[in-house]
Amino acid sequence: MSFNVIAGARDIGRRVFGGYAQLLRIPHTARFAVGSVIACMPFPMVGMTMTIMTQQYYGNYSLAGALTAVQAISGAVFGPLLGTLVDRFGQRQVSIPTIVVWMIAAVSFVSCVSARVAPWILFCIVPFFAAVPPWGAMSRARWTYLMGNDRQGVNRALSLSGVFDEAMWVVGNPLASTLAVISGFLAMSFTGVCVIIGALMFLTEMTTCPPSQTDLAREAGLTRKEFREREAEKARLARAQSAAEDARVHAASQGLTAEQIDAAARDAYDRSMSGVKDSIWGPGLIAVCATWFGLGAFQSAAGISIIAFATEANMKQYTGFVFACFSISSLTGALLYGAKNWTIPLWKRFYVCLAVLNIGIGSFLFAKHLWVIMVIYLIIGVCQSPTWINGNQLMLHLVPQTRFTEGMAWMGAMNSIGGSAGSAIAGVFIDRAGSHGGFAVVTVLALVSLAIALLGFKQIKTSTETPVLTEISA
Repeated sequence: MSFNVIAGARDIGRRVFGGYAQLLRIPHTARFAVGSVIACMPFPMVGMTMTIMTQQYYGNYSLAGALTAVQAISGAVFGPLLGTLVDRFGQRQVSIPTIVVWMIAAVSFVSCVSARVAPWILFCIVPFFAAVPPWGAMSRARWTYLMGNDRQGVNRALSLSGVFDEAMWVVGNPLASTLAVISGFLAMSFTGVCVIIGALMFLTEMTTCPPSQTDLAREAGLTRKEFREREAEKARLARAQSAAEDARVHAASQGLTAEQIDAAARDAYDRSMSGVKDSIWGPGLIAVCATWFGLGAFQSAAGISIIAFATEANMKQYTGFVFACFSISSLTGALLYGAKNWTIPLWKRFYVCLAVLNIGIGSFLFAKHLWVIMVIYLIIGVCQSPTWINGNQLMLHLVPQTRFTEGMAWMGAMNSIGGSAGSAIAGVFIDRAGSHGGFAVVTVLALVSLAIALLGFKQIKTSTETPVLTEISA
């Protein structure tokens, strides 16, 4: 009996984890995948450390929320720029000077907060925290480059990236809350060490690095501008051919003659080709970015509200563990999501997961204890990583591979802008009405976010029915 149980457990483990193990057995993939996660430690730790330190030394949630908002806005501004530079010039060329700037900013911020300098000085330092290489986007770009046209492999690789990301948050949030309460300098020092170790692992592994636009243009004997124009034209042609095929199928379903079917296909092709020169900013990308704005707004507002709630209950040291529960649940969701080869349409999976997140976090307003929030996080967290994975997959349909890092950066930037708005608004309401006021903001933002996503329903659904552009321009 026990042998059958063990054999069954092994079979389940092989089904769930076998695909991930196969990915990590590809030469050099484990090194860059793990390195990117370690280097990403500023994401879970800096915001938490900044909020706790500011509240400790200045006793003001509005200031903490405003600083977090400035950091997020700076990330939104510089994130797409860094993504564009990475796509054009290469991952190592952009990352090294960016890391140096971040290290200087971290040391300066901790020193100034400890000295209780004037707040305007902090606002001058915080924007430089945006100098974080887009590790997640660069890692996903490597996976899509390695997987090529293997759609199931890409899906599993993106899920694996989500698993690693959540593992980072599981570790980073409790560490940030614990270390920041002890010493902000200690928390930032630990983060800096992680950045250096992760960067060394990632940037010294170049065999899996996708070629930059500069490299591809040089190989083709073109300038970067000429190369981008050629890739945009190829993507436009593919969409026109897809439109013609859709028109052909639709005309055939109406029982039209062969001549009428051909005429409908030609008209659809001509209409698609007659538009202005394409950029990555189509309706689908705009819809996804707007959705990510709302997602960032209510999740960021929830974060600062939970810290205020825990502080009021004299449980501030446990806030990191509450966020870690969310990450553990999200990690589990990523593992299970990536292990299955889904036949349910992508847009359906996207909206179901998004609705669970929005409604679940919006219910924090009615929680009476910190542990209730933790339980809600454990329940709804299984949809967090799948939501981001679905967003990453949507991006594969929306931008060419040579601009994939840029597209991912724009999606992250809109999430950061939303986060800045959410934390700033919640900070003001917390100072006026306590954590209950913050959670009221969370509920409103969650409902508005879901409404924004539903407004983009047509564009998001349509985008999943177009060719995967990374298969065209590689």
